[in-house]
Amino acid sequence: MAEKARQRPALAGVASADRALTVLSAFRKGDRSLSLAELATRTGLVKSTIMRLAVSLEEHGYLAREGDGAYRLDAEVLRLGTIYTRSFRMEAHVVPVLEELVARTGETAAFYVRRGEQRLCLFRADSPHLLRMHVRVGDALPLDNSAIAQVLRAFAPRPLPANVATLGLPIVTMGATDPHTGAMAMPVFGPNDALAGALALSAPIIRWTPEAQEAARPLLAEAATALTRRLGGEMPEWPRSAAE
Repeated sequence: MAEKARQRPALAGVASADRALTVLSAFRKGDRSLSLAELATRTGLVKSTIMRLAVSLEEHGYLAREGDGAYRLDAEVLRLGTIYTRSFRMEAHVVPVLEELVARTGETAAFYVRRGEQRLCLFRADSPHLLRMHVRVGDALPLDNSAIAQVLRAFAPRPLPANVATLGLPIVTMGATDPHTGAMAMPVFGPNDALAGALALSAPIIRWTPEAQEAARPLLAEAATALTRRLGGEMPEWPRSAAE
């Protein structure tokens, strides 16, 4: 009994979320739409419950209602699927670059993408040091004033904003997210010059000495350029003041 207790999750799921996901999971390959009766049969939920869940799912773009009252999957499902597919393909390219950065600098390397007003840690390779910032893959952090957030904000618009020359690359910040941690970040581009994400190094401020920063800057810039090529993009020609 004690062993079973240890295996249970620390937190229980939310029943309404479980039911909503059950409705989405009822759709199968080849389904264009499903009637309320078909959804009830496949999910085991009563029709009134499905209708209430469908209102929320429609509001968030996961379901759409047809003229005959049937339901179909909507654009948000496609968006999430596209993100998943993209991240799955990217892993083979991004992770080796992160691991090489860790090997060359001894500090934590990570790859972030923007999700609304948050930055999402998509991939990460930890520093061998015990003292490091403990962010996990999948963690979403605010778009604050950190180097990573600055990159994700500044380089998403195309063409590049006029103030790109004033940013300085890599962007370096100290204590922006955590008072004891510093970070530096570079943009990485994919096809059609679209921003793929931010490649970053982070370390405790005690190790981010001016000498350590100077040594890491060219390594991070080199890695960002190499990863941009791997992802099918091209690193823009920065104005001279942005590269110095």
